[in-house]
Amino acid sequence: MSSFRLTRAASRNILRPFLSSSLSILSSSQSSRTTIRSPHFGNPFTRFSHLFPNYENSRDHSKVSNENLSSLRHGIAWISTSSGVTDSSSKGERQRSSNNNRNAVDVPSWIDVYLPRGIQPYAKLARLDKPIGTWLLTWPCMWSITLASTPGHLPDFKMMALFGCGALLLRGAGCTINDLLDRDIDTMVERTKLRPIASGLLTPFQGICFLGFQLLLGLGILLQLNNYSRVLGASSLLLVFSYPLMKRFTYWPQAYLGLTFNWGALLGWSAIKGSLDPYIVFPLYFSGVLWTLVYDTIYAHQDKEDDFKVGVKSTALRFGSSTKEWTTGFGVACISSLALCGFNADIGWPYYAFLAAASAQLAWQIWTVNLSCRADCNRKCVISLSLFPTSGLVRLFSVGFYLEESSLKGAN
Repeated sequence: MSSFRLTRAASRNILRPFLSSSLSILSSSQSSRTTIRSPHFGNPFTRFSHLFPNYENSRDHSKVSNENLSSLRHGIAWISTSSGVTDSSSKGERQRSSNNNRNAVDVPSWIDVYLPRGIQPYAKLARLDKPIGTWLLTWPCMWSITLASTPGHLPDFKMMALFGCGALLLRGAGCTINDLLDRDIDTMVERTKLRPIASGLLTPFQGICFLGFQLLLGLGILLQLNNYSRVLGASSLLLVFSYPLMKRFTYWPQAYLGLTFNWGALLGWSAIKGSLDPYIVFPLYFSGVLWTLVYDTIYAHQDKEDDFKVGVKSTALRFGSSTKEWTTGFGVACISSLALCGFNADIGWPYYAFLAAASAQLAWQIWTVNLSCRADCNRKCVISLSLFPTSGLVRLFSVGFYLEESSLKGAN
């Protein structure tokens, strides 16, 4: 009887701390996902010797060991096995996780530094910290406004400023629509998962309210144009609202983006002239569409792996290894359309000199980009923005040269 009480007491004293320590170890391993390692697991008596200091002097050594050692071995084997699995499977995962966390860090911008905290998510939703899209929307407007200038006069800078503000608002509205429709997809793409709606900083309702505010301001700008331009400008909203859906149905969303982004090439001319000259503005418009196919296809190569997993489409996935051949064709057609536009507008030789420089820049962009490197795809797209200012300066200088020449002829 005394032996039985001793054995039962010993079992209780041994197993109670063992179970509590096991539970604490398991809870810590599940919360932190770290590997459990202990130099004492090889010898269970060394690991748990503090639980029964008089164990070796006990007369019932054999009885205690027979009843409790199996429990200790099972518990230790279970912990050691689960620990080994965690260790073998988590090494690569930890590396990938650290890389993802490093890539997912939202680098602070001027928005984080200067704007109030409550406004920051809305500013990021409109991509105010990434003005490249606004520039890409603005330059076609500037081109057509300059081409439509009255002979002997500089372009209407007030109209250019008006279109600049409109491009800022329309681009922000387009980004808001895109984030609202793609909020489920954005969470699965590394580059977009920190966007305000996808990350939960803003609710969809807040996004819709902000969209209404942007469109209301844009309407105020549109009403300052002539009636023809109001109708033409309002029709562009069909493209703006439907563009985010295109990548679900077609491998050519970049072409649809080109139709949307370059609408200002039509609108700028009509705002000055009150109508469209198809021989000038259509080649200008389609040159912008083709150029968009070049830079946005390169840009889409950043997300091609994520797009494939999510199930959305792009020209990067459509062209694959033939991307450079396709973009070269688009580039040739783009420059040809710009040349046709200049020929039909009957502007001077500086236009073609600057156009040659733009052609060299575009060729360099296409053939030097590393489509397997996300950073280089992004870098080439940023650098390629210089094609738009270059082409814009082409028109400013060449039209100015032509207008000056026309004025001299009229004076003689």
